[in-house]
Order: sequence, then C-alpha cells, then structure tokens
Amino acid sequence: MRPNLLILAGTTEATALARAVADRGLQATLSFAGRVAHPADQPLPRRVGGFGGVPGLKAYLHAARVTHVIDATHPFAAQMSRNAAAACAEVGVPLLTLTRPPWTPQAGDDWIRVADIAGAVAALDRPRTRVMLAVGRMHLADFAPNPQHAYLLRLVDPPDGPLPLPEAEVVVDRGPFTADADRALIVRHGTQLVVSKNSGGSGAYAKIAAARALGLPVVMIDRPETPARAEVHDVAAALDWLAHTGTDRGV
Repeated sequence: MRPNLLILAGTTEATALARAVADRGLQATLSFAGRVAHPADQPLPRRVGGFGGVPGLKAYLHAARVTHVIDATHPFAAQMSRNAAAACAEVGVPLLTLTRPPWTPQAGDDWIRVADIAGAVAALDRPRTRVMLAVGRMHLADFAPNPQHAYLLRLVDPPDGPLPLPEAEVVVDRGPFTADADRALIVRHGTQLVVSKNSGGSGAYAKIAAARALGLPVVMIDRPETPARAEVHDVAAALDWLAHTGTDRGV
C-alpha cells in the first residue's frame, strides 16, 4: 500500500520534506495553520487553517484516507502536536515528528533560562533596555506589561494593526539569517538583550551566535512539553520511516 501522507507544516524542515516527497512522486498534503500571510511556495497540494481540535483532525484523517502523519510544525506549536498525537493514536494512523534538536549553551553564551513566555515577560521586568524580541507576532501582546523598553521586532509579515509596544522598530524579513547580518542588525539597533524561543535548527540561530560574539545576554525560552512520540531530526530519516512504517511494502 502506497502512503497518503499528511505533513503538518510551517517550518523549513517541512518544506524540505515536501520537496523530497514530491521528487519521489508520493501522495501528500501540506497543512498550514495560516498564521503566515504568504508562506513559501510548495511543491505539494496544501490546506490552510485549523482542523477543529482532535475531533476535527480525526474526521479529516478518515475523510482524506490519510495513512501517515508527519508533524513538522514549529517546536512551540505544542497544541497542534498534542492534537496530532491524540488523533493519530485514536484512529491508528502512524505518527512521526520531524523536528530540530534544541540549542544548547556554548562557551561564551550568557543564557537566562525561562520555562515559558510568562517567564520571559517576568525577566523583562527591569529598567529600560534595548531588546531584540524574537518570539513571533502572536506573543507580542504578552510583553505589553513591559512598555519601558525599546524593542527590535523581526517579523515574517508586516504588522496588521497597531503594535502593543509603544517603542518598537519592525524589520520584516524571512530566514535563514546569517550571524554577520544579525550582528550588524543588533549593533545598528543598539540591542542590549535578546529574547528568543529555543527553536533549534540553523535558520534562526544567527541571533544567538551574534549575541555570543557581542557578549549580550539571551533570555532563552524552553520548549513546551509534548507527548512522547517517534522523532527524527532529518528528512532522510523521515523518508526511511515512511518507507517502513504501516505499509505492506516499502515505498
């Protein structure tokens, strides 16, 4: 039985997997949450929007005759990952997570580890400083209790309304980024502190390397907990799983 794959997308890993799957002529659909206005071009059919929780995802898996699911969402898309784990377990569809290993501190790093966004907000309860806030558009309002800072925001899409932070410079750009370019950006803004999710991977690591080179502290937000699942960190391993899991023959 050849697979009919659902890829829960939104990362560079999902895009790389989609290209590899398309190159092999396999049937697959990419699913996006719809939080980015103009996602990168993709070589596979795609759907945009939520499923409606676990019941909606179960119904979709049945209706679309999905045989395999690969969760290649952002490491902080915890609710989607929890829904995928629950839905796949209940309908008996094999599930794999394709994710990036988290970053670990290197010599010269000055990390302030916090458990979640609320912890990062608390860490910014300090006198005015210049902050690179790299947490994504959805979480900007969480930092409104700290309006005293001058913020540097790098967003994939331009803001669609007034910002919840009174003093903010917005840079609209899409990774991957380089350490040299991020160092220049940080210096130009006069950044004194970086706030980052521990997203892992290379595309967003540039700001961490730049902060290290400049001797700046980083408020590092730990990843949320997700259910235990089969997990790989590269496309080749994901394709191998697809070829040998839940099929009568190899793909």
